[in-house]
Order: sequence, then C-alpha cells, then structure tokens
Amino acid sequence: MRANAWRVYLAIGTAAVVAYFLLPDSWWRTSAASLIGMSGVAGLVVGVKLHRPHRPSLWWILAAGLLLDVTGDFVMAVYERVLHDPDRFPTLADVIYLAGCPLIAVSIVGMVRARTVGRDRAGWIDATIIASGFALLSWVFVMAPTAASSSDLTWLGRLVALAYPVWDVLFFALLIRLLAGLGARLPALRLLAGASALWLTFDTVYAVLLLHGSYSPDHFINGAWLLGFIVFGATGLHPSMVELTQPMLEPPARLTWRRLALLAGASLIAPIVLVCQTLLARGQVDGLAIGTASTVLFLLVVLRMAGLVRRVEEQAVELAVLAQRDGLTGIPNRRTWDSELPVAMDRARRDGLPLSVAMIDLDHFKRFNDEYGHQAGDRLLKSATAAWSMALRATDLICRYGGEEFGVLLPAATAEQAAEVLERVRAVTPLAQTFSAGVACWDRQEISDELVARADRALYAAKGAGRDRILGVDEVAAEDSPSAARTPRS
Repeated sequence: MRANAWRVYLAIGTAAVVAYFLLPDSWWRTSAASLIGMSGVAGLVVGVKLHRPHRPSLWWILAAGLLLDVTGDFVMAVYERVLHDPDRFPTLADVIYLAGCPLIAVSIVGMVRARTVGRDRAGWIDATIIASGFALLSWVFVMAPTAASSSDLTWLGRLVALAYPVWDVLFFALLIRLLAGLGARLPALRLLAGASALWLTFDTVYAVLLLHGSYSPDHFINGAWLLGFIVFGATGLHPSMVELTQPMLEPPARLTWRRLALLAGASLIAPIVLVCQTLLARGQVDGLAIGTASTVLFLLVVLRMAGLVRRVEEQAVELAVLAQRDGLTGIPNRRTWDSELPVAMDRARRDGLPLSVAMIDLDHFKRFNDEYGHQAGDRLLKSATAAWSMALRATDLICRYGGEEFGVLLPAATAEQAAEVLERVRAVTPLAQTFSAGVACWDRQEISDELVARADRALYAAKGAGRDRILGVDEVAAEDSPSAARTPRS
C-alpha cells in the first residue's frame, strides 16, 4: 500500500483540482484551494516520516516554502473577499510569496548538491546557458513591459513587481539543473521536475495575462498552480524520494545531441530576438538587454568548451598511461617494452655503456593456477612484480611481456652485473615460488628483436636445465650444460 500511496494521492488530488473549477467564486473555492495546497505540504511531511530520507531537512525546507505559498494565497483571498481591495499592490501576500521562494531554491539546490558526486561545473554551466536565454525572453516580454506599465507604483512596488519574473528565471535554472544529469529515470525526480514546471508555467502565463488585463480567477492556468501542489506532495510520498538526497551511483550524463541542441537553441535566442525586433517592432530594439545576454551566453559557451577541452586532455593523458601499463600488475606492459628498449640501446651506444636485458618466467605457474585457482595466480603475479620492482635498481625497468613472462631492462650493466641484480630479485619472489631467467648483453650490432631473442633462448635453456636459475647467453654458448647455470635457490 505504501508503494502505491503516491498514485492514490495523485489521482484524488487531480480530481480535487478539477472540482475546484466547479465551485462558485466564493470562500468555498478559497477553502478548496487552501486544502489542495495543504495536502501538498502534508504529502511532503508524511513522506519524510514514512521513508526517512537522508538529509530530511531539505524536505522540511521545501514543505515550509510550500506552506508560505498556501498562506500567501489565503492572505490574498482576505484582501479580495474581506477588505475588498484586490488591486492593492504590493501587499502582505506578496511578502509571504517572495519569502517562500528562497526556501524552495535552497531545498532544490541542496538536493542537486546531495545527488551530485563532485562539483559538476558542466551541469551548472549548461543550466545557466539555458536560463540566460530564458532570462532574455523574460526581460523582453515580461520584465520590461511590467516596468513600463508600473509607472504609478513606488520604487518598492516596482521592485516587488520585478522580483516575480526574476524568481521565475532562477526557478527555471533550477528546473534545468534538476534534469541535467541527475538520473532522469528516477520517478521522484520526474515528479519534482514536473511540479516545478507546472509552477513555472503558471507564473509565466499569469504575468503575461496580468500585463494584458485578461486574467480572471476562473482561468484554467490556476489549475497548473494547484496541480503543482499535488505533484509536490506525490514527490514526497513516492518511495524513490529517498534517493533524491543520496549521491547518484550512475555516471554523469554526457553531452548528448539532444543536450547540445538545447544549448545551441538557447545560445541563438539573443540573435533571434534581435532579428524579430528589428523586423517587427519598427526598429525598437532592446539593444542593452540583447547585447548583455549575447555577451553572457558567449562567455558561458567559451567556459563550457574550455571544460570539454580540459576533460579531453585529461582523458588523453589517462589513456596514454593506461596504454603503457599492465592492467593486472600495474607495471609497464609490452607496448612500453617495445618503445623503451630502442631508446635504451641508442643511449648505450651514445654513452659507450653496456646494456643487458633479461627474460623472466615464473616456474610452474600453470600448476599453481590449477592448484590454487586463477585468483590466487593473479595475486601471485601482483605480489611478485611488486617485490621484484623493489629489488631492482632505480634505473632498471621491468615489464610484463606476456602471461607469466617478464622482461627486465638493465642499463649500464654487463651480463654478470645483470645476473647479480637478478639474484637479488629471485631471492624476494613471494609464496616460496621460483623463476627462471635468461640474460643477454647487447653486442652493439644486433637490433632489439635479436637481443630479446638471445635472452629468450637463455631463458629456455635455464628452464631446460631444471628451472629456478639464471642463465646467461655466453654460458649457454660456451658450455651448453646445466652445470653452467647458477646455483638454484635452496
């Protein structure tokens, strides 16, 4: 029953909004509107008690904002029905309405921050770009006409008159931010965004109707205001409301084509308004507003592009690092070996220093895997490479060549010196495991593949001689016998 409570409430609340328009314009209608609004507040309160979300204070703040709106409606009705002064402006009702705006804003911003992992500057920039385009439209069609038609008001009255469309712009930005990468499939998020959209639609249409003197209490747009309360209440009752104040587990939204088209459309609002005013308004152009909006939009788009470029550069660096590292052990991989060996050979030729390479193979690794499992084998590879890396010299380079085979690059080391280093490495092999190794010193004539091939032949000779030993190419060529190998570790 709890899971479906929001559906039941949404159905009953929608029916109540329809019934509101069937009532006469009297205290019955005022009472019905107050009850509808209070039910939205109650839905949020009950939802907090029922679902116990993380950071419940955000829901209490949202409920307080809705309660102030309900109170403002009732006070406005008092001016109309008791004081018979519906034209007074501003009134105490306006103070109450505007006092609820920052509470709703704080609640939504808190949910965005709680839901977002990290700063997500891109989401806020996108929301600001779209809101800036909406702000220009609001100025041209609502704010400027409101200021022009309010010449008989005091400075306080003009300030209050302009505060409503300014709040609508901010509310629109918060609505866009709600929908920008916060997990649009979350039902509670859809309900919250839907309620915000209903109220934004009401405020915008209501302001336009007042400017043209065609608003009346029976106008259908009042249904959007009342239905917004119902959807807010359903948001609180929905079980997924607990996730709105928890960090989002899914990755942030990418810059999809739909999102890019929305940003492009918002950026084109300023030039479109300029063209329309030039062609249709007989040259009466809001140059200052359009110029300001164009500048803001341009700077925001540049900032957004800079963020995208920075992110691409960071990903390129990350990919370059990943391409050079083995995914299991974290040491350099075969790609790094193939690029570093020729560089080391050129350096050795230039400096006149010896260069040795070694090939290492863990003994009986397949048997270890079969006996203890592949996960244990992976742990052996990681612990072995970690121990070997610590035992090598600072100038040496160990790479995973493939499987359980590793290559070691030993600059400024003869075959004998390289073998001594590898003896230290062999001594720290964990879990009582052993390895076989072959060492070759560069003769300054062969190419890198030939050098590695000689070390590989020495490796196979060491394995053929009984494993757990280090064998040099010269030893293999001179004696071709296991007796030439170094003493196995006891």
